[in-house]
Amino acid sequence: LQSNSCGPGFAEENTSSEEQAMINMAGNSHLASPNLPDFHGCSPGWSSAFYGAECFDSEVHSYLKNLGKQKSSESQNIDAKKVELEQLLMMETKNYRKTMKFYQKLLQKERRSKGPETKSMLPKLKGQLQEMKSKVQFLELVKKYMQAKQWGVESYVLPTVIHSGKTDTMDMAPMGESSLLLYYHTEKCQCKNQNGVRVLQAGTPLGLMAYLYSRNAFLEGYVQQFLYTFRYFCTQEEFLQFLLDRISSTLSSASLDPSTSLTKICNRSFYILQAWIEDCYSVDFATNTDLLGTLKEFISSKVASLNGYGERLLSLLEDASTRRSGSADQCSSVDKCEEESEEGRKTLHSLCKKLSEDVSRKNFYWKLSRGMGPIAQYQRERLHTGSAVLPKPCCSSFTEESSVSFARADEVGPFLLIECSAQQLCWQLTLLQQEVFNKCHPVHFLNSRALGVKDKCVAVPKAVSADTVSLKVCNLFLSKCIQDQYLLQLLKNADSISTWVAAEIVTCHTTKRQVSLLSKFLLTAKCCYEQRNFATAMQILAGLENLIVRQLPAWKILPAKVAEIMEELKAVEVFLKSDSLCLMEGDRFKTLPTIPSARVLAMHVQQLETGGFTMTNGAHKWTKLRNIAKVVSQVHAFQENPYTYAPDFKLQSYLRQRITRFKDADISALAADNCANFHQIPAEKHSRKIQDTLRRMKAPFQ
Repeated sequence: LQSNSCGPGFAEENTSSEEQAMINMAGNSHLASPNLPDFHGCSPGWSSAFYGAECFDSEVHSYLKNLGKQKSSESQNIDAKKVELEQLLMMETKNYRKTMKFYQKLLQKERRSKGPETKSMLPKLKGQLQEMKSKVQFLELVKKYMQAKQWGVESYVLPTVIHSGKTDTMDMAPMGESSLLLYYHTEKCQCKNQNGVRVLQAGTPLGLMAYLYSRNAFLEGYVQQFLYTFRYFCTQEEFLQFLLDRISSTLSSASLDPSTSLTKICNRSFYILQAWIEDCYSVDFATNTDLLGTLKEFISSKVASLNGYGERLLSLLEDASTRRSGSADQCSSVDKCEEESEEGRKTLHSLCKKLSEDVSRKNFYWKLSRGMGPIAQYQRERLHTGSAVLPKPCCSSFTEESSVSFARADEVGPFLLIECSAQQLCWQLTLLQQEVFNKCHPVHFLNSRALGVKDKCVAVPKAVSADTVSLKVCNLFLSKCIQDQYLLQLLKNADSISTWVAAEIVTCHTTKRQVSLLSKFLLTAKCCYEQRNFATAMQILAGLENLIVRQLPAWKILPAKVAEIMEELKAVEVFLKSDSLCLMEGDRFKTLPTIPSARVLAMHVQQLETGGFTMTNGAHKWTKLRNIAKVVSQVHAFQENPYTYAPDFKLQSYLRQRITRFKDADISALAADNCANFHQIPAEKHSRKIQDTLRRMKAPFQ
């Protein structure tokens, strides 16, 4: 997810021993501890939270029903199903990787030689890759469905789940299911695979945690939705303690018989814990050392000695920590490819990053034309005169990189932007935006009001200070719940790009240059939203809508076709604000990369958060929480389809430095230092106006 594109280098692996190990491990699935094949990927994924019970269609049901049957009369066997599914998935994934490697080699050969045979083979091979990709996706969906059906208990057993812990984190007296969970009944079941017509409507914190053990919790998407939204009604410590209490009380007494309730509760606890670590480590455990320490101590002292699964959990925590620290460091595409080749068996979306969306994409290298020397010299003098209003550049998450070759990027000014094509700028700005977007998590967009995030269109009265406003902000999470504030960093990066766009325009020394730069930014924004990079498109729009920029004389002489793009961008902004799930309509988001506008998405979530979260009886509205989880799940959905543009590191370095220079600039102060930003009245016309005025004043006295 973190890399943009990788070369064709794949490490060939010997999977014969791995396949045999998988078969042996699948045969031991009757053990109380989770088995090794299921150890890879317990997290239900974003599709579970978004689609709910509709995630698994009838084709998945029929395929699983026939899986593991040698003959039509042979009875079903869960172990045989697991063995056959693991073999099929491993074989199809291996074939997909080999075909991908061959495709990458042909792609490079086509770029070098441009032979007709290679050009004719690429479309056919790409079609085969899409078919193989769909097959692997389907097998992974079947595997998820098989995992989802394991270790669940019936609803009447949920009180046993609640009472199985030695101590309850909510200090609540033993109650029945009806006092902890509230359902509503539907007249007709819309989903073919949904058993029963009861739909969860609300529940107490303890009841909502207990419902994780329900037989249909995974199938309904409840587990993933819970992992996104539980912070509204319980802290991370309370949720972890709930799971650890259930594990402690059932681990020693869980038998080898998978049909007993204690075994199901124990194994479901492990699955939920692993899914939590896999999906939310960066927002819960990485930011809370006490929580991580409690979990590690429990595993080491109580689980590792009784169950080999404890060592795997510790290894999972170590791997998650390593991935987080590795993603924080900016590494080259080659390094990322080497890491992927050493991982062994990968999930499908990590393999899909190798598939280029356009075989004609090339790495563009550009340079300053020879005839721009005097202009660059003049711009150098202009920048020095306006340096007093510019803050000193400082590094941020978006502008960490420094380049020796472009150490004098500030002296060059905006002329390299004019030299680059709109498509080049679109591609490189998209890759830069993808770096920061891939680090965010759906949970980052929750409870953003408590962080002071608000719509820029809403003006704060001057009589009300910022401190007063912050005191009135309601924290929707529990007071002891630790919240990661990466959203603020994401929004700050967006504001930096908007300020940079405005600053580049107002520092142009001639109206002609301003027209060229306005046209370049408008065309770049159009290219961005056509490529579904709505984040950068809206950032450029915000820079162009700056009050100082909108008053520039250059707008009056802008070509009409280019000026129309401004209205297109405003229409796109209205479209994005119209519906929280507008980018998830149809199937385009599954095949085309997408980067949403972080601020627009945060505003949609704030709209869903408006109103009470609890009913009159104190139960939390699960229907409200489910809708919030569905909206934020699109973050992970978009991250699965990265852009594969070829990075131009020189251009990216230049852009980073220019954005760093202007990110906190005062646009009005910069504009005041440039005569091109003011409407100029010609001297002759001005003199004629004075003469006409004097003539009119003398007329009455004659």
